[in-house]
Amino acid sequence: MKKISLFIFGALVLASCNKEPKFNIKGTVSDAEGKMLYLEASGIEGVEALDSVKLKSDGEFSFKQLRPESPEFYRLRIDEKVVNFSVDSTETLDLKAKYGDFSTGYTITGSENCAKIKELTLMQIDLQNKIDGLVKDAQQNKITNDIFQDSVSGMISRYKDKVKTKYIFAAPNMTYAYFALFQRIGDYYAFDPMNSKEDIRCFQAVATSLTNAYPNAVRTKNLYNVVIKGLKNTRPAKQKTLQIPIDKISEAGLIDIDLKDVQGVSRKLSQLKGKVVLLDFVVYQSQASAEHNLNLRELYNKYASKGLQIYQVSLDADEHYWKTVTDKLPWICVRDEDGPESRYISLYNIKNVPTLFLINKNNELNSRFESLKNIESGLQKLL
Repeated sequence: MKKISLFIFGALVLASCNKEPKFNIKGTVSDAEGKMLYLEASGIEGVEALDSVKLKSDGEFSFKQLRPESPEFYRLRIDEKVVNFSVDSTETLDLKAKYGDFSTGYTITGSENCAKIKELTLMQIDLQNKIDGLVKDAQQNKITNDIFQDSVSGMISRYKDKVKTKYIFAAPNMTYAYFALFQRIGDYYAFDPMNSKEDIRCFQAVATSLTNAYPNAVRTKNLYNVVIKGLKNTRPAKQKTLQIPIDKISEAGLIDIDLKDVQGVSRKLSQLKGKVVLLDFVVYQSQASAEHNLNLRELYNKYASKGLQIYQVSLDADEHYWKTVTDKLPWICVRDEDGPESRYISLYNIKNVPTLFLINKNNELNSRFESLKNIESGLQKLL
């Protein structure tokens, strides 16, 4: 009797474990026989593999996972093709796709959030393609730098206005609103809570909704911290009476800068004597940064062989983000950890970013610019 009772008890325990709430995503991927399909979790810290299956000729698949306690994001991946989706309840999602256009041509049913995430993904891809087309036109001299900058700026502005109105403020309690906050344009986030008060409002709206519904969730706490950090970062810098130290003034009145690059090596501005230097104060997480750096790269590619060097000073609060973005840039990138409180802001009288200066081969400040417009003619004279 004891053995039977123990067997029954064990079966009941096993049955109760199997009744834990799960979500299921199933469907078919055609033209993908022999391909591996992966189910991955898209967490704050990165992507984690959960399950996989080798697709057969019928392309059918089915994955089951424990339902998250609060809304979470997942993705299906074949090779480098990805479909993002979210789960916020015990859902059954059905996906139909072809291998060729897996990331864009799929259909997914069972969740309004997933349908909206697809809409946002297609909008982002369309914007990126249009910007890439403008980059190509600029490289082939089909359009001027001024037209390039104005066109990219207008596209990004219109895109953000649409996303804010239709996806974020319209339903900040939905997971697709959270997804919209973290869309990228190239290597940069479209929404910039570290430097834009308007973008902070978007993050606040979603953070408030999440706090009401899921106060203890990791994503809620993370979003709340982003908002607090952004509010602090966008406060007007306190005015300081600053005496310019003698050792910061070199030969011809150049105010020297000595900061560390991505590898942790100290790089002095004054050590670039003999080069024409473009000194650039930026915030990489700002909305205009992607467009600015695209233009800057065009300028660098054109004139680096003729003696141009760029010394770019980051005022970003997020060191990890700065290192990630600047890892492949060909010019000198340094960062002031004091950010908006940087002494160099006062020394160089920086009111807005980007702000640029041309420095001649004798270490003399030549001219100041608020953008890259009209800078090329001045650069040519110094080279």
